[in-house]
Amino acid sequence: MIDRTGLAEFLRNRRAALQPEDVGLPRGPRRRTDGLRREEVAALCHMSADYYSRLERERGPQPSPQMLVSIAQGLHLSLDERDHLFRLAGHNPPARGVLGEHISPGLLRVLDRLDDTPAEIVTELGETLRQSPLGIALTGDLTRYTGPDRSIGYRWFTDPAARQFYTPEDHAFLTRMYAAGLREIVTLRGPDSRAAELADLLLAHSEEFRRTWENHEIGIRPRDVKHFVHPEVGALELTCQRLVDPGRAHALLVYTAVPGSESYDKLQMLSVIGAQALR
Repeated sequence: MIDRTGLAEFLRNRRAALQPEDVGLPRGPRRRTDGLRREEVAALCHMSADYYSRLERERGPQPSPQMLVSIAQGLHLSLDERDHLFRLAGHNPPARGVLGEHISPGLLRVLDRLDDTPAEIVTELGETLRQSPLGIALTGDLTRYTGPDRSIGYRWFTDPAARQFYTPEDHAFLTRMYAAGLREIVTLRGPDSRAAELADLLLAHSEEFRRTWENHEIGIRPRDVKHFVHPEVGALELTCQRLVDPGRAHALLVYTAVPGSESYDKLQMLSVIGAQALR
């Protein structure tokens, strides 16, 4: 059963504890709120301000588990705080473990400060959990996918649109890399894992994957320099830095261009295009 009073008090407390700088927002000279505003938290949680406000006022429907996941990430909750949130809302908390999708507050704080460069947090299966604004401007909103399509490795073999952001010269290498990477994860996680399920689906639906899978390649690592093709700014040569959270099997990918290069100038253009799109 939902504890509306406890839930409302917990949300208000956690909102008051967060400062704009903690989530990558400007403070502004006229801020009087102790902590974040309701509308700011709602935006971080990808929900309407009205829905979030009703929760803080002990009103509205019982939040779904999916909504609680969004709230936990938006408020940068720890795992213990996330579990507490679920229980207050009348749900059993998600199972813990290295394969969970709850992003650690520390990794989120790093991402929130990367407002001037493309960045994303991904799972070991290549599922994008969160992107910086410039990351969305570069590749689109990759968090919108559901089911197996959440994995870039799965989309690579089943959705031709997944390849449009990468130069054709890199396609053969990426095909081998995604197949080899999935094979490693299947071996690591076992035959009953989600990785094994993805492999079975791809074996059933992609001839290209079947041919590549039969080569049994292992150890093909991503290249440090990636070549993107953006529909508006054209070719981009970006260096990818990878920060791994071993406790959660998540990685923060940060894409940067050499200062003064053509790609650097194009990233500046992309930031303007992305800002205009957000308006």
